[in-house]
Amino acid sequence: MEQVVAAAVIDAHGIVTGWSEGARLLTGHPAEEAVGRTAADLLAQELPRRGGGGWTGPVVVRHRDGRPVPLVVTACPVLGPDGRRTGYTLSARRADDGEPTLAGRAFQQASMSMSVFDAQQHYLRLNEVACKVMGVPEDALLGRHFPETVADVGPHRGFNWHLRQVAETGRPLRYESFAGAPSLNREHAWTTEMWPVRDASGEVTGVALAAFDSSEQYLARQRLTLLNEAAASIGTTLDVVRTTEEVVALLVPRFADFVSVDLLDWVLGADEPPPVPTGEVVLRRVAHGSAHEGTPEAAVRLGETDVHPPFSPPARALREGRAVRIQAGEPDFMLWLAERNARAPEGHRFRSGVHSVISVPLKARGTTLGVLVGVRIAHPDDYESDDAVFAEELASRAAVCIDNARRFARERTTALALQNSLLPRGLSGQAAVEVAHRYLPSVSTAGIGGDWFDVIPLSGSRVALVVGDVVGHGIPSSATMGRLCMAVRTLADVDLPPDELLTHLDDLVTHLAAYDEGGEDVAELGATCLYAVYDPVSRRLTAAAAGHPAPALVRPDGSAQLIGMTPGPPLGVGGMPFEAVELELPEESVLALFTDGLIEDRDRDVDRAVDELCNALTAPAASLDALCDGVLKAVLPEEPGDDVALLLARTRALGADRVATWDVAPDPALVAATRQAATEQLAVWGLGEAAFVTELVVSELVTNAIRYGAPPIQLRLIRDRNLICEVSDGSSTSPHLRRAHAFDEGGRGLLLVAQLTQRWGSRQTGRGKTIWAEQALEPG
Repeated sequence: MEQVVAAAVIDAHGIVTGWSEGARLLTGHPAEEAVGRTAADLLAQELPRRGGGGWTGPVVVRHRDGRPVPLVVTACPVLGPDGRRTGYTLSARRADDGEPTLAGRAFQQASMSMSVFDAQQHYLRLNEVACKVMGVPEDALLGRHFPETVADVGPHRGFNWHLRQVAETGRPLRYESFAGAPSLNREHAWTTEMWPVRDASGEVTGVALAAFDSSEQYLARQRLTLLNEAAASIGTTLDVVRTTEEVVALLVPRFADFVSVDLLDWVLGADEPPPVPTGEVVLRRVAHGSAHEGTPEAAVRLGETDVHPPFSPPARALREGRAVRIQAGEPDFMLWLAERNARAPEGHRFRSGVHSVISVPLKARGTTLGVLVGVRIAHPDDYESDDAVFAEELASRAAVCIDNARRFARERTTALALQNSLLPRGLSGQAAVEVAHRYLPSVSTAGIGGDWFDVIPLSGSRVALVVGDVVGHGIPSSATMGRLCMAVRTLADVDLPPDELLTHLDDLVTHLAAYDEGGEDVAELGATCLYAVYDPVSRRLTAAAAGHPAPALVRPDGSAQLIGMTPGPPLGVGGMPFEAVELELPEESVLALFTDGLIEDRDRDVDRAVDELCNALTAPAASLDALCDGVLKAVLPEEPGDDVALLLARTRALGADRVATWDVAPDPALVAATRQAATEQLAVWGLGEAAFVTELVVSELVTNAIRYGAPPIQLRLIRDRNLICEVSDGSSTSPHLRRAHAFDEGGRGLLLVAQLTQRWGSRQTGRGKTIWAEQALEPG
């Protein structure tokens, strides 16, 4: 079609003063009819209000035959000598005339949305893509104010504000937004370039823009952001359930309106992974979340198991080892949704909008742990292949965190079981002390440490109190703790003084380290230990420490303080001496032995913690067990960073009425008199039934001391829960059992003692040795 261009002149009062032949061709009005009339008489529609400057826009005039003619008009002001506006010159063309130039066609056919506005944000031109975005033809928008053509929402108000900024400042800008459009069923990401359009004088007469739909790039950035957030927010604890909850919290609602995480049952236990099932799959729900409060879409409650048929997305994902997507309208989707609705019909209305489901296996280190399911309801987009790639990557990261938590839980359970098997049992019933104890394994990610304690009965009604701490955490630490615990019990049987016992234990740790580590790093098996021996007859306590905190002592008057002692180096350092401290304790004193986890923490002051411990130990308590609980509650922080072992011992004393002592001259003729004295003492104690065995034991041990030992010789009987017979002499030579031959005159005495008593043994003393034997007494 031939393009017709019209021209006209209008004075300041709106009267037509000039009319071209092109104007006659477009409107049918000849010059003699148009000139002298007001321009408004020629319009079919009222013009929108304009500013005083030039403008370009749509105008509808009425043809001479009465039909409307849409035109695109450009108006330029005519200025007089004084600079005042005296009128306008108008040029016009049909609104539907094609662009005559290559540049015009390039604008119209551009692959991005392009538009031109005047300085007041009225539409002047739109290309084909812009019209598709707006959902209406160009004619419906030309001349209209932008805010009139879109909803009054934040993104559109922001867009209009940027248009005004460009018009007012004359500076171009880039504007990124996430908004919808009249013809789009969802929001899109837009990257918009806006720039001013100037006339020949440089005045801004309009604003042009090009908007690029950057939704794919935007969504890719969103997925990358989620993956980055996953690295920081998933796996913050080594707890399986908490880790799955973190996955759900990350994905709802940005990736899905509903997310569930189901695990195979073995993951939550200590079993080895079985083969992945190929038919029906039984999974346990450990976490789920929804954009709706209360998670109404869930067909399975937390902690329950669910059987997934082979066609279901979770079963397929586990079987195929990849992300499975199903959309509304597909047969498997309809079956899955029907099964969910039948399972939990109360949530049916919340599932009615479900249109896309993705199911992703949770695989870590070649092992399948469970499945993650995402459901979209309000989210308008179906899951695409890019979503599947993202979901698999995130599920892989999440699965590693879940597997780490599973492995930690399994190692923790194993270490705790090992440690509990090595810690002492049945500590009640000690003659010398009443004991109570607590052991709190660490809940930190470092794992269970090597804290331990023990109460070891010794000869002469004495008792050894032990507490120690092995460096490190986990199963190796627990195993080392077990070795040290057994070593201490073995050395205690030898009845070594505390400082000597620690010296032997230090050598053992050094040898263990050399064996286990090739002698490179002894400190890896380093440990601390406190060993104390209490004698209820003398009421004396002897203690030595290897790098371990000193025990606290609470006297009957209510005063409490740490016992002053030299701690010595930790075990495994080697070559350093250990010093023992000895003190007499009043009856009913309370000793508190503990590991450093009770008072030491990186955020705590040790001196203040010690003060809190001493105050807690003096608080009134109904029992020693109650005192244990009170101490832990008062001293420990809410989340201790290390294991804690606490051993409380209330001392008892054996009075003079329960101990009898005789000095024995080294004369064999006095053995009978000594035996008789012991028998008479048993009668005083009401233990006549033990007289026969006691006579034999006293006779044998005293005779051996006279024959093989050295003065001074002493006999002591102790009536406790057992009857204890002790014979001491000045010789350090220890006796031992041997098999007597047929013609031997001796060698059968100790064998007889061993057969008649419950247990027997010997211990070194500062002046020689003591041989002892215990008989069980009938309860009564």
